[in-house]
Amino acid sequence: MEMLLEVLSGSFLLAGSLLCLAGGIGLIRFPDFYTRMHASGVTETLATSMIIIGLMLQNPGVLVLMKLLIIWLLILLTSPTSGHALAKAAYRSGHKPLTTYNQESSSSKR
Repeated sequence: MEMLLEVLSGSFLLAGSLLCLAGGIGLIRFPDFYTRMHASGVTETLATSMIIIGLMLQNPGVLVLMKLLIIWLLILLTSPTSGHALAKAAYRSGHKPLTTYNQESSSSKR
């Protein structure tokens, strides 16, 4: 049983780490603010969830499990909310999303 928990925990930690890496690559590779924010927001929430679940499986203590659960719930509540607020503020300040039309018109101006 202990070996199964170790393998399951390791797989959650590895998957969460790979998702963090994918989010970082998305921040570098995507062309505009909104797609970069989407890459970081979605992968950050899922990756953090997987890492916290992996940590929960490693520790049998109730106090540590409760602390990790509280951290997980706070991240699940605040991360999407802050991402939405950031996108809404950027849109209201006049930062328009990059579209195919915008790409063609900006390349013709060069």
